[in-house]
Amino acid sequence: MAELQTRDLDAVGRANLREFKRARDRAVKIPQSLVAALAETTSLAQQAWARAKADSDWDHFAPHLAKLIDLKRQEAEAVGYTGEPYNALLDEYEPDMRLADLEPLFAQLKLGLVDLIGRIGASDRQPDDFLLHQPYDIELQNTFGLEVLRDMGYDFEAGRLDRSNHPFTQGIAITDVRITTRYDPQVLSVGLFANLHEGGHALYEQGLPVAHEGLPVAQAVSLGIHESQSRLWENGVGRSLPFWEHYLPRLQELFPAQLDKASAEDLYRAVNVVKPSLIRIEADEVTYNLHIILRLELERAMLRDEVQVQDLPALWAAKMQDFFGLEVPDAAHGPLQDIHWAFGVFGYFPTYTLGNLYAAQIFNQARSDLQDLDSQISNGDFQPLLYWLREHVHRKGSLLTAAELCRNVTGSTLQVRPFLDYLETKFGPIYGL
Repeated sequence: MAELQTRDLDAVGRANLREFKRARDRAVKIPQSLVAALAETTSLAQQAWARAKADSDWDHFAPHLAKLIDLKRQEAEAVGYTGEPYNALLDEYEPDMRLADLEPLFAQLKLGLVDLIGRIGASDRQPDDFLLHQPYDIELQNTFGLEVLRDMGYDFEAGRLDRSNHPFTQGIAITDVRITTRYDPQVLSVGLFANLHEGGHALYEQGLPVAHEGLPVAQAVSLGIHESQSRLWENGVGRSLPFWEHYLPRLQELFPAQLDKASAEDLYRAVNVVKPSLIRIEADEVTYNLHIILRLELERAMLRDEVQVQDLPALWAAKMQDFFGLEVPDAAHGPLQDIHWAFGVFGYFPTYTLGNLYAAQIFNQARSDLQDLDSQISNGDFQPLLYWLREHVHRKGSLLTAAELCRNVTGSTLQVRPFLDYLETKFGPIYGL
């Protein structure tokens, strides 16, 4: 009978049933006592993390993390998994993704990034980002940020822009999607790229199928797909030469003393400087994903009980040296820099890189379909791109799985090569590779 009922549903009904079942099955498998233990432990862990980061005191946070790892193993066992426990945690954020799928992608990506970073570091054509590091009035930055968001298509009748210590997007409803940003009075790029990034998230939320609001099909299908939309706007659009060709005159009106003698090419090169850094959220487009791979490797080892919590700072430092050639001065610049683990969030970090990979493929397809996308961006006309994303990604909601959506939009499964090609095409000319 269940088979007949499912067969008789339309595509929307089947998607709703799939997502309702996924959420229900996961929820009922986790014992109430474990839910309570996780809530209590994460609450204490967040407080401990804040103090530990301020004091760069790993020993203060380590016992909380050890307890969380044990509880997350229990959660994985309760939920059930194929392969290994990490899969049960990853599935919460990127449904149906498994380490067996992820690891070959990340291994290929790591090889390509290490090679590219090495060649960039050896280049004698190193661009300078001094144009970005000048006094920039925050209110004028906000004026510009609001203009860019409106140009992108962000609906201020269904949202607003505010400020916070860490930028984020909050979708209260499809008709009420709010974003926050953070401005730095000495660095132009901080607020601008926060606006572009969160604006990409918000456009996705505002574009979900409103006719089905309140049902699973009107929700984002995965965090990787969600991240693809923010990265597409932040990097594919915002760090492109056509973007700066369009917006340089307006920026020169707002900041004549800082940018009067600048060219679009100058700013384009400045926002695409590649320089390995200790801090993930400050990383450039090329090095960023190595930060994620580092975290995945450590998370996987912790869940496999191959790594002890007290050894994490030393292991972190060794990987930073191996990946970037950087010395980690203290725990605050190492494993204490992110709050995710204090929230008990394991399996989340890979979605950031998945978003970059999805974004490259989706942007490639948009460029192919729209043909004159660069000209449209240089003219400040973002509507064709937004309409294309609405049709192919946003309005799909959870109608398709992430893998199905990727194939449906791009004609291919998720691949690493389009992202590496995108980086090579952009950074090759900048660095004379």
